[in-house]
Amino acid sequence: MIEARHHLPTNILYLDGVTVSFDGFKALRELSLAIAPGELRAIIGPNGAGKTTFMDVVTGKVRPTEGEVFFHDTVDLTRHDEAEIARLGIGRKFQKPTVIDSLTVWENLELACAGERGVFTTLMHPRSAGERERMAEILERVGLAEAAGRPGGALSHGQKQWLEIGMLLAQSPELLLIDEPAAGMTDHETELTAQLLREISGERSVVVVEHDMVFVKALDCRVTVLHEGHTLAEGTLEHVQADERVIEVYLGR
Repeated sequence: MIEARHHLPTNILYLDGVTVSFDGFKALRELSLAIAPGELRAIIGPNGAGKTTFMDVVTGKVRPTEGEVFFHDTVDLTRHDEAEIARLGIGRKFQKPTVIDSLTVWENLELACAGERGVFTTLMHPRSAGERERMAEILERVGLAEAAGRPGGALSHGQKQWLEIGMLLAQSPELLLIDEPAAGMTDHETELTAQLLREISGERSVVVVEHDMVFVKALDCRVTVLHEGHTLAEGTLEHVQADERVIEVYLGR
């Protein structure tokens, strides 16, 4: 178990003894996990290990049966719903891109900046010079500056993932949860995505759930291995790959 939260002033997120039960099945079993400000963390594990449930708990989609979930040591996330948690500064990108194909890259980013305003209001709303500059900087950062006027549907799978990361950045989250960003990408896109996430971390905390070990290695960060809803091992990728328990249940080497 993680120590009492007054001993943890440096964590942007921690879970302490979190259990989630669905009709008697425990998707999480006393999971304890701490993420530091500006940290990049990879979470790996076989199917059914609890990776998605972990993200559901942090974002308010699922309430834990037991345990604590705190943001910045003081905000009890179990007392907030999904919309409130998003406004607090936690953003989530799902595995499948949700880019609107009929809108341009720029317009998709505008919608992300708009928050709760409707589509028509957002697209008719004139942007200030400062807003336009910030949007241009985000597109430059995610490698889509030259694609700003292209429809979302014309992007490659990897480019759609980058646009979604840009759309998350537009909402200025302090913590990003990103689900399998490398799935379906080319080797080159995978390499660029790892570089992008390394650059984003430091300014923000980034937690990546991933299956691709080549991509996890490229992230070059601390790795948490989940198994049957709890932490099996934690450390560098080399450290967890050498752990006999991890080899037995996941890596199969």
